[in-house]
This record gives sequence, C-alpha cells and structure tokens, in this order.
Amino acid sequence: MNIRNARPEDLLNMQHCNLLCLPENYQMKYYLYHCLSWPQLSYVAEDDDGKIVGYVLAKMEEDQNDVPHGHITSLAVKRTHRRLGLAQKLMEQAFRAMVENFGAKYVSLHARKSNRAALHLYSNTLNFQVSEVEPKYYADGEDAYTMKRDLSQMADELRRKLVLTSRKNQETQGSTLTGSEEAGQESPVADGSGSNSKEPSKSSESTDVQDSSEDPDSTS
Repeated sequence: MNIRNARPEDLLNMQHCNLLCLPENYQMKYYLYHCLSWPQLSYVAEDDDGKIVGYVLAKMEEDQNDVPHGHITSLAVKRTHRRLGLAQKLMEQAFRAMVENFGAKYVSLHARKSNRAALHLYSNTLNFQVSEVEPKYYADGEDAYTMKRDLSQMADELRRKLVLTSRKNQETQGSTLTGSEEAGQESPVADGSGSNSKEPSKSSESTDVQDSSEDPDSTS
C-alpha cells in the first residue's frame, strides 16, 4: 500500500471511489477546486497495482474571524481495503500538510450521527471531539456531528524534529569542515598528498502510523 499526494489525474478515480462508498457525492468541479486551491492537502491510497482504493479530500477554511484551520471534506476507503488503517494514515498525512503548509491550529469535519465506525475512528484513534450537532445537515435529513481536533501537539512535534534535523546537519557540516582543515595543515611530504573528508550521514523518516481497528465509511 502507498499513501501519496493526490494529483489532477487522480480526480476521476477519487470520484469513482466516492460514488462506490458514500451517499454524499460531488461534481468534478468540486474536486478540481480542492486540487487547484490546496494541492498539498488531499491524498490517495494505492494498492500494489497502483489502483486508488481510498482518498481524503481536504481544504483550508477561509474564515478571517478565526485562526487558520483545515477541514476534511470527504474521506473514503473501498470496502475491500478497510480495516487496514488506511483511513487513519490518509488523515494523518492531511493533518501534517495543513500544519506544515498553512500553520493550521485545528482541523474540523462533519460525521453522520449513525456512522459508528467513523465516530470510533475520529474519537478514539484520531482524538477528535464533538463541538456541536447540526440538525438535518445531510440531504436525507440526518443530523451531523461537527468534530474538531487540536493540531498544536502535532505542530510542536514537527518543530522539534525540524530543530533536531537542523542540529544534525550543522554537526555534520562542522565535522566535514574540521576534517578538511586538518588535511590542509598536514606537513608537506615529497611527492605526497593527504586528505580527510567525511560523508554526511543520511537519515530517513517514516510517516507510518499504527493501524486502527476500524475504518469509517465516510465523512463529508
């Protein structure tokens, strides 16, 4: 399985996934609006054959009277690929992108009151809290929970990682510079030369998260 940033050429497959999974459907121009306005925030899940089996459609809210915050417009995972933690991984990637690119302070979403699997994921795994109930939010008249998650802890963790990475880079550069200076100060030897350099160390960062016990049908 692979989680990656959504591209314009993915939109038809994302819409198809939406039609298979959710009662709330959108015209293509709505997907395109998200992709063009906030290209960093939407993600897709691919199977081993490169087929899209899930997605998250996300955006930043344009409310000048509130702090910067994101919103999850739609989340879906095909039934054949649920209970693999894909919904959680898609959401975590979107949250991180909101913080890194737009300084989001929190993220919100709407969920059907009857969608127990989604509510379990949001409340128990992703730390969302219900902020209010919106009566008859959905076209069929069902109420929606408005849920929010604070992103300040994630922002702090990302800042700490950035500081640690910066320090490691500085230490590596300093070590390389010291080695070069020592080589330049060696005593001259007839028909000889000396050098002392160190290759910068490489580090990798994993964005994998623990699998959740349940994946939701949707949120929108």
